[in-house]
Amino acid sequence: MLTLAEYAAHDALGLAELIKRGDVTAGEVHATAVKAIGLVNETLNAVSEGPWERPLAYRPDSVFAGVPFVLKDILCHPAGVPMHFGCRALAKGLVFEHDSELMSRFRNAGLALTATTRTPELALNANTEPLLGGSTRNPWDPAKSPAGSSGGTSALVAAGAVALGHANDGGGSIRIPASRTGLVGLKPTRGRIPLGPDQQDVMFGNGIEFAVTRTVRDCAALLDAVSGNAPGEKFSAPPPERPYADELELPHQPLRIAVCTDRWSGREIDPGVLAVVEDTAQALRELGHTVEYASPEVSWEALLEAFTTTWCAGTASTVATLAEAVGCEPDHEHFEATTLVCAEAGMRVSAVDLGRAFDAVNTASRAVAEFMGGWDLFLTPTAITSAQELGGLDSDNTTDSAADWVRNVLSDFPFCSLYNQTGAPAINVPVGQSAEGLPIGVQLGADLYRESTLLRAAAQLENARPWRHRLPRVHVGTLAISPWNGTP
Repeated sequence: MLTLAEYAAHDALGLAELIKRGDVTAGEVHATAVKAIGLVNETLNAVSEGPWERPLAYRPDSVFAGVPFVLKDILCHPAGVPMHFGCRALAKGLVFEHDSELMSRFRNAGLALTATTRTPELALNANTEPLLGGSTRNPWDPAKSPAGSSGGTSALVAAGAVALGHANDGGGSIRIPASRTGLVGLKPTRGRIPLGPDQQDVMFGNGIEFAVTRTVRDCAALLDAVSGNAPGEKFSAPPPERPYADELELPHQPLRIAVCTDRWSGREIDPGVLAVVEDTAQALRELGHTVEYASPEVSWEALLEAFTTTWCAGTASTVATLAEAVGCEPDHEHFEATTLVCAEAGMRVSAVDLGRAFDAVNTASRAVAEFMGGWDLFLTPTAITSAQELGGLDSDNTTDSAADWVRNVLSDFPFCSLYNQTGAPAINVPVGQSAEGLPIGVQLGADLYRESTLLRAAAQLENARPWRHRLPRVHVGTLAISPWNGTP
Protein backbone atom coordinates (compact mmCIF):
# COMPACT_ATOMS: atom_id res chain seq x y z
CA MET A 1 0.00 0.00 0.00
CA LEU A 2 1.32 3.44 -0.91
CA THR A 3 1.89 6.01 1.76
CA LEU A 4 1.03 9.56 0.79
CA ALA A 5 4.73 10.38 0.72
CA GLU A 6 5.48 7.42 -1.57
CA TYR A 7 2.59 8.40 -3.84
CA ALA A 8 3.89 11.97 -4.15
CA ALA A 9 7.45 10.80 -4.84
CA HIS A 10 6.45 9.09 -8.12
CA ASP A 11 5.89 10.84 -11.42
CA ALA A 12 2.98 9.73 -13.62
CA LEU A 13 4.95 7.05 -15.48
CA GLY A 14 6.24 5.76 -12.15
CA LEU A 15 2.71 5.42 -10.77
CA ALA A 16 1.58 3.76 -13.99
CA GLU A 17 4.40 1.22 -13.67
CA LEU A 18 3.30 0.37 -10.11
CA ILE A 19 -0.24 -0.21 -11.35
CA LYS A 20 0.84 -2.30 -14.34
CA ARG A 21 3.06 -4.50 -12.14
CA GLY A 22 0.22 -5.08 -9.72
CA ASP A 23 2.01 -3.47 -6.76
CA VAL A 24 -1.07 -1.30 -6.24
CA THR A 25 -4.44 -1.03 -7.94
CA ALA A 26 -5.62 2.01 -9.85
CA GLY A 27 -8.41 2.30 -7.29
CA GLU A 28 -5.92 2.47 -4.44
CA VAL A 29 -3.92 5.13 -6.26
CA HIS A 30 -7.09 7.12 -6.91
CA ALA A 31 -8.12 6.94 -3.25
CA THR A 32 -4.68 8.18 -2.27
CA ALA A 33 -5.00 11.04 -4.75
CA VAL A 34 -8.36 12.06 -3.28
CA LYS A 35 -6.80 12.16 0.17
CA ALA A 36 -3.77 14.08 -1.13
CA ILE A 37 -5.87 16.66 -2.97
CA GLY A 38 -8.06 17.22 0.07
CA LEU A 39 -5.02 17.57 2.31
CA VAL A 40 -3.29 20.32 0.33
CA ASN A 41 -6.41 22.04 -0.97
CA GLU A 42 -7.29 23.21 2.53
CA THR A 43 -4.39 25.64 2.14
CA LEU A 44 -4.10 26.07 -1.63
CA ASN A 45 -7.77 26.52 -2.68
CA ALA A 46 -6.92 25.05 -6.06
CA VAL A 47 -9.96 22.80 -6.73
CA SER A 48 -13.03 23.88 -8.69
CA GLU A 49 -15.03 20.59 -8.83
CA GLY A 50 -14.13 17.40 -6.93
CA PRO A 51 -12.18 15.44 -5.99
CA TRP A 52 -14.61 12.68 -6.83
CA GLU A 53 -14.93 9.36 -5.02
CA ARG A 54 -14.64 7.69 -8.41
CA PRO A 55 -12.71 9.12 -11.35
CA LEU A 56 -14.22 9.63 -14.77
CA ALA A 57 -13.99 6.65 -17.11
CA TYR A 58 -10.64 6.04 -18.76
CA ARG A 59 -8.84 3.35 -20.77
CA PRO A 60 -7.02 1.18 -18.20
CA ASP A 61 -4.71 -0.62 -20.65
CA SER A 62 -3.10 2.56 -21.96
CA VAL A 63 0.17 4.28 -21.10
CA PHE A 64 -0.95 5.96 -17.86
CA ALA A 65 -3.08 3.01 -16.64
CA GLY A 66 -5.38 5.00 -14.35
CA VAL A 67 -3.00 7.65 -12.99
CA PRO A 68 -4.94 10.49 -11.30
CA PHE A 69 -5.28 13.67 -13.32
CA VAL A 70 -6.81 17.13 -12.97
CA LEU A 71 -8.35 19.41 -15.60
CA LYS A 72 -8.15 23.19 -15.73
CA ASP A 73 -11.67 24.61 -15.54
CA ILE A 74 -11.73 26.13 -19.03
CA LEU A 75 -11.57 25.11 -22.70
CA CYS A 76 -10.95 21.33 -22.59
CA HIS A 77 -14.07 19.74 -21.09
CA PRO A 78 -15.57 16.35 -20.17
CA ALA A 79 -19.16 15.37 -20.73
CA GLY A 80 -21.41 15.93 -17.73
CA VAL A 81 -19.02 17.93 -15.51
CA PRO A 82 -19.94 21.56 -14.69
CA MET A 83 -17.39 24.03 -16.09
CA HIS A 84 -17.16 27.50 -14.55
CA PHE A 85 -14.29 29.26 -16.40
CA GLY A 86 -13.57 31.13 -13.14
CA CYS A 87 -16.56 33.33 -13.95
CA ARG A 88 -19.60 34.30 -11.84
CA ALA A 89 -21.76 34.19 -14.97
CA LEU A 90 -21.12 30.42 -14.90
CA ALA A 91 -21.41 29.97 -11.13
CA LYS A 92 -23.99 27.20 -11.65
CA GLY A 93 -21.78 25.56 -14.27
CA LEU A 94 -21.91 25.02 -18.01
CA VAL A 95 -22.39 21.32 -18.72
CA PHE A 96 -21.43 19.84 -22.08
CA GLU A 97 -23.05 16.67 -23.38
CA HIS A 98 -19.83 15.54 -25.04
CA ASP A 99 -16.09 15.41 -24.41
CA SER A 100 -13.83 17.79 -26.22
CA GLU A 101 -11.38 15.99 -28.50
CA LEU A 102 -8.51 16.50 -26.08
CA MET A 103 -10.55 15.17 -23.17
CA SER A 104 -11.23 12.00 -25.16
CA ARG A 105 -7.50 11.67 -25.75
CA PHE A 106 -6.75 12.12 -22.06
CA ARG A 107 -9.19 9.27 -21.31
CA ASN A 108 -7.64 7.08 -24.01
CA ALA A 109 -4.19 7.78 -22.56
CA GLY A 110 -5.33 6.15 -19.32
CA LEU A 111 -5.64 9.33 -17.26
CA ALA A 112 -8.26 9.17 -14.50
CA LEU A 113 -9.84 12.61 -14.11
CA THR A 114 -10.23 13.27 -10.40
CA ALA A 115 -11.01 17.01 -10.14
CA THR A 116 -11.13 20.28 -12.03
CA THR A 117 -8.92 23.20 -11.02
CA ARG A 118 -9.31 26.93 -10.55
CA THR A 119 -8.51 29.47 -13.22
CA PRO A 120 -8.80 33.26 -13.22
CA GLU A 121 -11.91 34.54 -14.95
CA LEU A 122 -11.83 33.38 -18.57
CA ALA A 123 -8.08 32.71 -18.10
CA LEU A 124 -7.44 36.45 -18.49
CA ASN A 125 -4.96 36.99 -15.66
CA ALA A 126 -1.43 35.90 -14.82
CA ASN A 127 -2.59 35.28 -11.24
CA THR A 128 -5.34 32.86 -10.22
CA GLU A 129 -7.57 35.02 -8.05
CA PRO A 130 -11.11 35.05 -9.47
CA LEU A 131 -14.03 36.55 -7.56
CA LEU A 132 -15.69 33.17 -8.10
CA GLY A 133 -13.99 30.92 -5.56
CA GLY A 134 -11.22 33.22 -4.37
CA SER A 135 -7.43 33.10 -4.52
CA THR A 136 -5.37 30.01 -5.24
CA ARG A 137 -2.15 29.96 -3.20
CA ASN A 138 1.39 28.97 -4.09
CA PRO A 139 2.56 25.81 -2.27
CA TRP A 140 6.08 27.28 -1.97
CA ASP A 141 4.73 30.27 -0.04
CA PRO A 142 0.96 30.49 0.55
CA ALA A 143 1.21 34.29 0.81
CA LYS A 144 2.14 34.30 -2.88
CA SER A 145 0.33 33.43 -6.09
CA PRO A 146 1.11 30.34 -8.18
CA ALA A 147 0.53 32.69 -11.13
CA GLY A 148 -1.87 31.85 -13.92
CA SER A 149 -3.86 31.22 -15.72
CA SER A 150 -3.17 27.51 -15.07
CA GLY A 151 -2.58 28.27 -11.40
CA GLY A 152 -4.92 25.71 -9.87
CA THR A 153 -3.44 22.80 -11.77
CA SER A 154 0.12 23.98 -11.17
CA ALA A 155 -0.44 24.35 -7.42
CA LEU A 156 -1.75 20.78 -7.10
CA VAL A 157 1.01 19.25 -9.24
CA ALA A 158 3.74 21.15 -7.40
CA ALA A 159 2.27 20.10 -4.04
CA GLY A 160 2.44 16.42 -5.02
CA ALA A 161 -1.34 15.92 -5.05
CA VAL A 162 -1.22 14.73 -8.67
CA ALA A 163 1.74 13.99 -10.90
CA LEU A 164 0.50 15.97 -13.90
CA GLY A 165 -2.46 18.02 -14.99
CA HIS A 166 -4.12 19.80 -17.88
CA ALA A 167 -3.19 23.41 -18.62
CA ASN A 168 -3.55 25.84 -21.49
CA ASP A 169 -1.65 28.87 -22.67
CA GLY A 170 -2.81 32.04 -24.42
CA GLY A 171 0.07 34.31 -23.47
CA GLY A 172 2.23 32.17 -21.18
CA SER A 173 -0.42 30.48 -19.03
CA ILE A 174 1.32 27.08 -19.02
CA ARG A 175 4.89 28.36 -18.70
CA ILE A 176 4.28 31.20 -16.22
CA PRO A 177 2.75 29.12 -13.38
CA ALA A 178 5.21 26.32 -14.16
CA SER A 179 8.00 28.84 -13.56
CA ARG A 180 6.44 30.10 -10.33
CA THR A 181 5.77 26.61 -8.91
CA GLY A 182 8.79 24.63 -10.12
CA LEU A 183 7.30 22.52 -12.93
CA VAL A 184 7.94 21.51 -16.51
CA GLY A 185 5.54 23.46 -18.71
CA LEU A 186 5.49 22.91 -22.47
CA LYS A 187 3.48 25.09 -24.85
CA PRO A 188 3.43 22.99 -28.02
CA THR A 189 3.40 24.26 -31.58
CA ARG A 190 0.09 25.73 -32.71
CA GLY A 191 -1.97 22.86 -34.16
CA ARG A 192 -0.07 20.12 -32.30
CA ILE A 193 -2.94 19.60 -29.82
CA PRO A 194 -6.56 19.72 -31.10
CA LEU A 195 -9.01 22.34 -29.80
CA GLY A 196 -12.24 20.94 -31.26
CA PRO A 197 -14.98 20.26 -31.74
CA ASP A 198 -16.39 23.42 -30.13
CA GLN A 199 -13.86 25.90 -31.50
CA GLN A 200 -11.29 26.12 -34.28
CA ASP A 201 -9.00 28.55 -32.53
CA VAL A 202 -8.75 30.52 -29.28
CA MET A 203 -7.81 34.21 -29.21
CA PHE A 204 -7.00 34.21 -32.95
CA GLY A 205 -4.57 31.30 -32.71
CA ASN A 206 -2.83 32.35 -29.49
CA GLY A 207 -4.51 29.74 -27.25
CA ILE A 208 -2.79 26.34 -27.01
CA GLU A 209 -3.73 23.26 -24.96
CA PHE A 210 -1.47 20.86 -23.06
CA ALA A 211 -0.27 20.25 -19.48
CA VAL A 212 2.20 20.78 -16.66
CA THR A 213 4.31 17.93 -15.26
CA ARG A 214 7.05 17.39 -12.69
CA THR A 215 9.37 15.49 -15.04
CA VAL A 216 10.43 15.82 -18.66
CA ARG A 217 9.71 12.17 -19.37
CA ASP A 218 6.07 12.61 -18.31
CA CYS A 219 5.84 15.64 -20.59
CA ALA A 220 7.19 13.66 -23.55
CA ALA A 221 4.98 10.62 -22.91
CA LEU A 222 1.86 12.77 -22.59
CA LEU A 223 2.68 14.66 -25.79
CA ASP A 224 2.99 11.32 -27.58
CA ALA A 225 -0.38 10.25 -26.19
CA VAL A 226 -2.52 13.29 -27.03
CA SER A 227 -0.91 15.13 -29.97
CA GLY A 228 -1.90 14.78 -33.59
CA ASN A 229 -4.30 16.28 -36.09
CA ALA A 230 -8.07 15.93 -35.76
CA PRO A 231 -10.70 16.32 -38.50
CA GLY A 232 -11.91 19.88 -38.92
CA GLU A 233 -9.10 21.59 -37.03
CA LYS A 234 -8.08 25.00 -38.36
CA PHE A 235 -4.40 24.43 -37.61
CA SER A 236 -2.30 21.30 -37.88
CA ALA A 237 1.28 20.25 -37.29
CA PRO A 238 3.27 17.48 -39.00
CA PRO A 239 3.92 14.35 -36.94
CA PRO A 240 7.31 14.00 -35.30
CA GLU A 241 10.09 11.95 -36.82
CA ARG A 242 9.92 9.54 -33.86
CA PRO A 243 8.03 9.35 -30.56
CA TYR A 244 8.92 12.22 -28.25
CA ALA A 245 9.72 9.76 -25.45
CA ASP A 246 12.38 8.20 -27.68
CA GLU A 247 14.08 11.58 -28.11
CA LEU A 248 15.13 11.49 -24.47
CA GLU A 249 17.22 8.35 -25.08
CA LEU A 250 19.18 9.66 -28.07
CA PRO A 251 22.89 10.52 -27.75
CA HIS A 252 23.60 14.19 -27.10
CA GLN A 253 24.20 16.28 -30.18
CA PRO A 254 25.68 19.79 -29.92
CA LEU A 255 23.13 22.55 -30.35
CA ARG A 256 23.44 26.24 -31.18
CA ILE A 257 21.71 28.15 -28.39
CA ALA A 258 21.11 31.90 -28.30
CA VAL A 259 20.55 33.48 -24.89
CA CYS A 260 18.89 36.83 -24.19
CA THR A 261 18.38 38.76 -20.96
CA ASP A 262 17.49 42.11 -22.53
CA ARG A 263 14.77 44.22 -20.93
CA TRP A 264 12.20 43.67 -23.65
CA SER A 265 9.32 45.17 -21.68
CA GLY A 266 11.41 47.95 -20.14
CA ARG A 267 11.14 46.28 -16.71
CA GLU A 268 14.24 45.43 -14.70
CA ILE A 269 15.04 41.73 -14.55
CA ASP A 270 15.49 40.46 -11.00
CA PRO A 271 19.17 39.71 -10.27
CA GLY A 272 18.22 36.25 -9.02
CA VAL A 273 16.53 35.50 -12.34
CA LEU A 274 19.58 36.73 -14.26
CA ALA A 275 21.80 34.45 -12.18
CA VAL A 276 19.63 31.42 -12.98
CA VAL A 277 19.66 32.18 -16.73
CA GLU A 278 23.43 32.60 -16.69
CA ASP A 279 23.89 29.39 -14.71
CA THR A 280 21.67 27.56 -17.22
CA ALA A 281 23.73 28.93 -20.09
CA GLN A 282 26.86 27.63 -18.37
CA ALA A 283 25.26 24.22 -17.79
CA LEU A 284 24.41 24.02 -21.50
CA ARG A 285 28.00 24.91 -22.41
CA GLU A 286 29.24 22.17 -20.10
CA LEU A 287 26.93 19.77 -21.94
CA GLY A 288 28.78 20.56 -25.17
CA HIS A 289 26.45 23.14 -26.71
CA THR A 290 27.42 26.44 -28.26
CA VAL A 291 25.80 29.24 -26.24
CA GLU A 292 26.08 32.90 -27.21
CA TYR A 293 24.16 36.09 -26.45
CA ALA A 294 21.91 37.04 -29.37
CA SER A 295 18.33 38.13 -29.95
CA PRO A 296 15.88 38.54 -32.84
CA GLU A 297 14.93 42.05 -33.94
CA VAL A 298 11.44 42.17 -32.47
CA SER A 299 9.54 45.20 -31.19
CA TRP A 300 7.96 44.42 -27.81
CA GLU A 301 5.69 47.47 -28.10
CA ALA A 302 4.42 46.44 -31.54
CA LEU A 303 3.76 42.91 -30.32
CA LEU A 304 2.05 44.20 -27.18
CA GLU A 305 -0.23 46.43 -29.23
CA ALA A 306 -1.13 43.55 -31.54
CA PHE A 307 -1.70 41.23 -28.61
CA THR A 308 -3.93 43.79 -26.91
CA THR A 309 -6.08 44.03 -30.04
CA THR A 310 -6.58 40.28 -30.32
CA TRP A 311 -7.00 39.88 -26.52
CA CYS A 312 -9.77 42.47 -26.43
CA ALA A 313 -11.52 41.23 -29.56
CA GLY A 314 -11.43 37.67 -28.25
CA THR A 315 -12.70 38.77 -24.84
CA ALA A 316 -15.61 40.64 -26.43
CA SER A 317 -16.64 37.54 -28.38
CA THR A 318 -16.35 35.27 -25.33
CA VAL A 319 -18.29 37.56 -22.99
CA ALA A 320 -21.10 38.07 -25.50
CA THR A 321 -21.34 34.32 -26.20
CA LEU A 322 -21.40 33.35 -22.51
CA ALA A 323 -23.89 36.05 -21.55
CA GLU A 324 -26.22 34.86 -24.30
CA ALA A 325 -25.73 31.19 -23.37
CA VAL A 326 -26.71 31.67 -19.72
CA GLY A 327 -29.20 34.52 -20.24
CA CYS A 328 -27.40 37.20 -18.25
CA GLU A 329 -26.25 40.73 -18.89
CA PRO A 330 -22.55 41.44 -19.57
CA ASP A 331 -22.30 43.50 -16.38
CA HIS A 332 -20.31 43.65 -13.16
CA GLU A 333 -22.71 41.32 -11.39
CA HIS A 334 -21.52 38.55 -13.70
CA PHE A 335 -18.05 39.59 -14.95
CA GLU A 336 -15.00 41.21 -13.38
CA ALA A 337 -14.08 44.83 -14.10
CA THR A 338 -11.06 44.19 -16.32
CA THR A 339 -12.96 41.55 -18.30
CA LEU A 340 -15.65 44.11 -19.01
CA VAL A 341 -13.26 46.93 -19.93
CA CYS A 342 -11.41 44.60 -22.33
CA ALA A 343 -14.70 43.36 -23.81
CA GLU A 344 -15.87 46.95 -24.31
CA ALA A 345 -12.59 47.77 -26.03
CA GLY A 346 -12.95 44.65 -28.13
CA MET A 347 -16.37 45.75 -29.34
CA ARG A 348 -14.67 48.79 -30.85
CA VAL A 349 -12.02 46.78 -32.72
CA SER A 350 -12.49 47.04 -36.47
CA ALA A 351 -11.52 44.70 -39.27
CA VAL A 352 -8.75 47.16 -40.11
CA ASP A 353 -7.49 47.01 -36.52
CA LEU A 354 -7.37 43.22 -36.64
CA GLY A 355 -5.62 43.30 -40.00
CA ARG A 356 -2.95 45.60 -38.66
CA ALA A 357 -2.49 43.38 -35.60
CA PHE A 358 -2.05 40.34 -37.84
CA ASP A 359 0.47 42.30 -39.93
CA ALA A 360 2.50 43.12 -36.79
CA VAL A 361 2.49 39.48 -35.75
CA ASN A 362 3.56 38.46 -39.25
CA THR A 363 6.50 40.88 -39.09
CA ALA A 364 7.61 39.42 -35.76
CA SER A 365 7.09 35.84 -36.94
CA ARG A 366 9.26 36.41 -40.02
CA ALA A 367 11.98 38.04 -37.91
CA VAL A 368 11.99 35.19 -35.40
CA ALA A 369 12.00 32.55 -38.15
CA GLU A 370 14.97 34.24 -39.83
CA PHE A 371 16.78 34.46 -36.49
CA MET A 372 16.12 30.81 -35.67
CA GLY A 373 17.69 29.84 -38.98
CA GLY A 374 21.00 30.32 -37.20
CA TRP A 375 20.05 28.77 -33.85
CA ASP A 376 18.44 25.59 -32.52
CA LEU A 377 17.15 27.09 -29.26
CA PHE A 378 16.52 30.49 -27.70
CA LEU A 379 17.12 30.73 -23.93
CA THR A 380 15.42 33.52 -21.94
CA PRO A 381 13.84 34.03 -18.52
CA THR A 382 10.31 32.69 -18.33
CA ALA A 383 9.41 35.39 -15.79
CA ILE A 384 11.62 38.35 -14.97
CA THR A 385 10.69 38.15 -11.26
CA SER A 386 9.98 35.36 -8.79
CA ALA A 387 6.49 34.70 -7.40
CA GLN A 388 4.20 37.68 -6.72
CA GLU A 389 2.30 38.40 -3.53
CA LEU A 390 -1.40 37.59 -3.65
CA GLY A 391 -3.34 40.56 -4.98
CA GLY A 392 -0.50 41.73 -7.21
CA LEU A 393 -2.77 41.62 -10.27
CA ASP A 394 -6.31 42.65 -9.30
CA SER A 395 -8.58 41.66 -12.17
CA ASP A 396 -11.53 43.50 -10.59
CA ASN A 397 -9.79 46.87 -10.44
CA THR A 398 -11.74 49.74 -12.00
CA THR A 399 -8.79 52.00 -12.81
CA ASP A 400 -6.98 50.12 -15.60
CA SER A 401 -7.85 50.71 -19.21
CA ALA A 402 -7.82 47.64 -21.47
CA ALA A 403 -4.32 48.54 -22.70
CA ASP A 404 -3.12 49.11 -19.12
CA TRP A 405 -4.47 45.75 -17.98
CA VAL A 406 -2.92 43.72 -20.80
CA ARG A 407 0.43 45.46 -20.26
CA ASN A 408 0.29 44.77 -16.52
CA VAL A 409 -0.52 41.10 -17.10
CA LEU A 410 2.28 40.55 -19.63
CA SER A 411 5.10 42.83 -18.51
CA ASP A 412 6.66 40.33 -16.07
CA PHE A 413 6.71 37.73 -18.87
CA PRO A 414 7.80 39.56 -22.04
CA PHE A 415 9.37 36.52 -23.67
CA CYS A 416 6.29 34.29 -23.31
CA SER A 417 3.65 35.84 -25.56
CA LEU A 418 6.12 35.87 -28.46
CA TYR A 419 5.58 32.12 -28.80
CA ASN A 420 1.80 32.36 -28.70
CA GLN A 421 1.85 34.88 -31.51
CA THR A 422 4.40 33.08 -33.69
CA GLY A 423 2.90 29.67 -32.90
CA ALA A 424 6.30 28.13 -32.15
CA PRO A 425 6.87 25.81 -29.17
CA ALA A 426 8.47 26.84 -25.87
CA ILE A 427 9.06 25.13 -22.54
CA ASN A 428 9.66 26.23 -18.97
CA VAL A 429 12.45 24.27 -17.29
CA PRO A 430 12.47 24.67 -13.46
CA VAL A 431 16.23 24.76 -12.98
CA GLY A 432 16.67 27.45 -10.33
CA GLN A 433 15.60 29.05 -7.07
CA SER A 434 15.64 32.54 -5.61
CA ALA A 435 17.54 33.45 -2.47
CA GLU A 436 14.24 32.94 -0.61
CA GLY A 437 13.90 29.42 -2.02
CA LEU A 438 11.17 30.20 -4.56
CA PRO A 439 11.29 28.47 -7.97
CA ILE A 440 12.79 30.26 -10.96
CA GLY A 441 12.39 28.75 -14.41
CA VAL A 442 13.99 29.46 -17.74
CA GLN A 443 12.28 29.34 -21.11
CA LEU A 444 13.67 27.44 -24.07
CA GLY A 445 12.06 28.30 -27.38
CA ALA A 446 12.49 26.54 -30.72
CA ASP A 447 11.38 26.91 -34.31
CA LEU A 448 7.99 25.61 -35.39
CA TYR A 449 7.45 21.84 -34.91
CA ARG A 450 10.73 21.37 -32.97
CA GLU A 451 9.33 20.08 -29.68
CA SER A 452 11.79 17.20 -29.94
CA THR A 453 14.73 19.60 -29.64
CA LEU A 454 13.14 21.29 -26.63
CA LEU A 455 12.51 18.01 -24.84
CA ARG A 456 16.03 16.70 -25.44
CA ALA A 457 17.58 19.87 -24.04
CA ALA A 458 15.16 19.98 -21.10
CA ALA A 459 16.01 16.37 -20.22
CA GLN A 460 19.70 17.19 -20.29
CA LEU A 461 19.12 20.09 -17.91
CA GLU A 462 17.03 17.86 -15.67
CA ASN A 463 20.10 15.67 -15.23
CA ALA A 464 22.59 18.54 -14.98
CA ARG A 465 20.50 20.76 -12.67
CA PRO A 466 17.99 18.35 -11.07
CA TRP A 467 14.92 19.70 -9.30
CA ARG A 468 12.85 16.75 -8.06
CA HIS A 469 14.48 16.82 -4.63
CA ARG A 470 13.11 20.32 -3.98
CA LEU A 471 9.78 20.28 -2.16
CA PRO A 472 7.52 23.26 -1.44
CA ARG A 473 6.30 24.15 2.04
CA VAL A 474 2.84 22.73 1.27
CA HIS A 475 3.50 19.23 -0.06
CA VAL A 476 1.87 15.84 0.39
CA GLY A 477 5.22 14.28 1.21
CA THR A 478 5.86 16.58 4.14
CA LEU A 479 2.34 17.25 5.42
CA ALA A 480 1.48 13.58 5.85
CA ILE A 481 3.89 10.66 6.03
CA SER A 482 1.66 8.03 7.64
CA PRO A 483 0.26 5.17 5.52
CA TRP A 484 -3.02 5.82 3.74
CA ASN A 485 -5.45 2.91 3.96
CA GLY A 486 -7.33 3.79 0.79
CA THR A 487 -10.55 4.87 2.51
CA PRO A 488 -11.75 8.33 1.40
